[in-house]
Amino acid sequence: MIRIAFTLIGGKNWTGGYNYLLNLLRVLAQEAPGALQPVLFAGTDVPAAELAPFAAIAGCTIEQNAAFNEDARQRTMVRSLLLGRDAEVLSALQRQQVDVVFESAVFLGWRLPIPAIAWIPDLQHRFLPHLFSRRALVRREIGFKAQIASGRTIMCSSEDTRRACENLYPGCKGRVHAVRFAVRSPSALSDEDALATARRHGLPERFFFMPNQFWVHKNHRLVLEALKLLSQQGQPVTVVASGQQHDPRDPSHASALLADIRAAGLQDRFLTPGLLPYADLAPLMQASTALLNPSLFEGWSTTVEEARAAGVPMLLSDLPVHREQAEGLATFFDPRSAQSLAQALVSFNPSATTDRQTQRRIAESDARGRVSRFASDFVKLVHRATDPGRTS
Repeated sequence: MIRIAFTLIGGKNWTGGYNYLLNLLRVLAQEAPGALQPVLFAGTDVPAAELAPFAAIAGCTIEQNAAFNEDARQRTMVRSLLLGRDAEVLSALQRQQVDVVFESAVFLGWRLPIPAIAWIPDLQHRFLPHLFSRRALVRREIGFKAQIASGRTIMCSSEDTRRACENLYPGCKGRVHAVRFAVRSPSALSDEDALATARRHGLPERFFFMPNQFWVHKNHRLVLEALKLLSQQGQPVTVVASGQQHDPRDPSHASALLADIRAAGLQDRFLTPGLLPYADLAPLMQASTALLNPSLFEGWSTTVEEARAAGVPMLLSDLPVHREQAEGLATFFDPRSAQSLAQALVSFNPSATTDRQTQRRIAESDARGRVSRFASDFVKLVHRATDPGRTS
């Protein structure tokens, strides 16, 4: 059995990363039991409640060590770049007899004597550099180039990102592999129960649901401009945008957006309830008219994947990765045109209840196949990383 090391991904500023890792380890335990033995390394500064969901996964070992504390990250990066590895981190990995490391948002050194898979979820900094500070952009670029130069096996979540990675970093050609993540369909829920969840949050009978964190690239401002156009035309539409109202790269963004919503008198049409319980997201998707994702950039959208697994209709920005993820399942609009989004919102025709029920049954069957492939593709990639001569 291959012992594979993971470090916590995301946190309060990126709940998507945390949920991605949690979903990955659950999928491996369910779909490929015994194929891999995950060892999750976390700092001693991580609360027990944050680790509890991982502890509940069969076969997952948790190792808390101060070498993985938040305040040690900068030191680890410097040691890894200058010395080739961090001795404290390496010692922790070796004590757990790790065979391969899964790197995410961290570089563990060009002298690391353990095979490593570097996960590059997206290349947003190369396509939307104006959204990054100079320091953040340089740090991200140095990290990616160090991983590539160190001969890492590179994993991304879409063919779109794989192609971009090989085009922007030719040195990694042949080492980049797309492993599309997938999620299971949510537990069966009646439409009445789903609507009851919406009513509990004070939501109207018809609404478009946008469960994205309030980051600039998620494009909430386009939604505001589209709702302004529709309001002027006397065609009211309601959008519910849940999610953490903070962008660490632009701390003023969310407050300015909320102020502009109020100034436009659209606070009853552009509802912003904040961060909702994760358990309520699937019922709210089911109760909604459609999932809305106007994002300017994605590596592989978690909300789109969750909507797809639930058979929920989708309105998506016309990005190559969205086409790859949901072609034939969604209505697409220009993410830089408020008029395009306004037209998509007002003309969207929700499926009849019976059609939605049929869509959910088809989606559940499709999701089972995608989840199985996700686990299989990941296990194959781990084998390639530990045995470079392996082709399958």
